[in-house]
Amino acid sequence: MKSSPFKRKLYDILEDTGKHRVAARAVRQCLIALIIGNILLAVVETLPQVRANQGGFLTALQLASGFVFLMEYVFRLYVADLHPPLRRYGPIGARLRYARQPDAIIDLIAALPLLLVLVLPNSAVTILVVLRLLRFLKLARYSPALRSLFSAVASERHALIGSTVIIFGVILLAATLMYLVEQDDQPDRFQSIPHAIWWAVTTVTTVGYGDVVPVSNLGKFITGFVMLLGYGLIALPVGIIASAFAREIHSRDFVVTWSMVARVPLFEDLSAAEIAEVAKLLEAQKVRAGTVIAEKGEIADRMYFISEGAAEIRLDGRTIYLDEGDFFGEFALVHQRPRTATVRAFKDCELLVLAAEALQQLMDKNEALTKKILSEAENRIASNLKALGDLAEEELALADIIPTVEDSPGEEPEMFERRAAERRDLDPGQKD
Repeated sequence: MKSSPFKRKLYDILEDTGKHRVAARAVRQCLIALIIGNILLAVVETLPQVRANQGGFLTALQLASGFVFLMEYVFRLYVADLHPPLRRYGPIGARLRYARQPDAIIDLIAALPLLLVLVLPNSAVTILVVLRLLRFLKLARYSPALRSLFSAVASERHALIGSTVIIFGVILLAATLMYLVEQDDQPDRFQSIPHAIWWAVTTVTTVGYGDVVPVSNLGKFITGFVMLLGYGLIALPVGIIASAFAREIHSRDFVVTWSMVARVPLFEDLSAAEIAEVAKLLEAQKVRAGTVIAEKGEIADRMYFISEGAAEIRLDGRTIYLDEGDFFGEFALVHQRPRTATVRAFKDCELLVLAAEALQQLMDKNEALTKKILSEAENRIASNLKALGDLAEEELALADIIPTVEDSPGEEPEMFERRAAERRDLDPGQKD
C-alpha cells in the first residue's frame, strides 16, 4: 500500500533519512533541548520555594512538554510501518513490533507523566518525578556515544554479572570474618553478619565512612587487606565496560565508513568483504576552514569522503557545497587527469582520503576485484556525459549548487550556507 506524501515526509523527518536534513535537524535539536529542559525542571520543581512561587507555571510547562512527547510517540507509531525491516508485517503488525522496541518503550515512558497526572493523586508526585527524570534515556536516540555505551554494557552483561558475583562474594566473606573477629569487642557494631555487611561494603568500595571501624589488631589487618582488594575489585567492571565501549565505538566508526564507501557507484557491485578491504585503505585528514583540499590543475590521484564539516567547489559561475556523507574525486581512482576546480573547506573538515596508489596495490593482489572495478569504471566514464572533469554526475547530484559570491555580491558566505541548507531540504525532483 502506497503511503501518503505527508506520512513519507513525516517519516523522513523523524528518522532523519537524509531527504529533509534541515527539518530533521531542527526537530532533533528541539527535542534534545526539550528533554534537557524537562530534566532540569523536574529537579528544580522539587525545591519547596520554587514549587510555592512558580508551581502553576512549571506545571503548565510540564503538561505542554508531555503533550509534545506524546505527539512524538504517536507520530513515530504512525510511521512505524515505513521502516524497511517492519514493512512485511503490515500496518498493525509493524506498529506492534515497533512498540516493543527499546526506543519506543522509552518514548512511551516520556509521555506517561502527561497521562498519569490526570489519574494519580497528588501524593504520587514521586512517581511523576521519577518518570520525568527517565526522559533522560531519550537522549540515547540522538547520541551515538550513549547508544554505544548501552550496547557495550549489554554485550558484556555476562562478564559484568560474573564480576558482580565476585564482589558480593568478597563482601560476604569479609563481613563474616569481621563478625567473628569483632563480635566480642564491639557487640553493638558487629552483632550479626548483616550488621557487618555495611562495614564490608564501605570498605570494599574504599569509601570508609568511619562509623564502624575495627578495634582489634586482627580486625585492622583484615580491614587493610580488604581495602587493598577493593581497588582491584572495583576496577574489574570498569575495565570490562571501558574495553567494550572502545570496541563499540570502533565498530560504529567502521560501519559508518563502510557505508560511505558502499555509496560510491564505482564500488556498488563489490561484495561486503571487498568493500571492507577498500575501507581499510582510507586515511584520516583534518583541514581548517578555508584550506585548499584539492587545487585546480593538479593531477587528481585521490578521492575524498567528508565525515564531518563541509566543502565548497567553485566552478563555472556556481558554488557547489558538499557536506557530511558526500564524496568527490571518484574518477581520480581510475583515470588521473588535471582537476577542473579548486575544492576548499567551507567549515573545519574531517576527511577520509582514498589514494589511487593504495587502491591499485589492493587491486594488484586481487584479480577479481580488479575486473569488477575496471569494468564499472569503463561503463561510468562512458556514460557520465554530464561529468565536469574529475567530478562525477552523482557527486553533483548530491551537492547543493548556488550562485557564487561574484554573481551575488550582496550576500555573505553565511547566506550561502543558509540557502544551501534550504535547498538540501527540497525533494530530489525539486532541485535545479
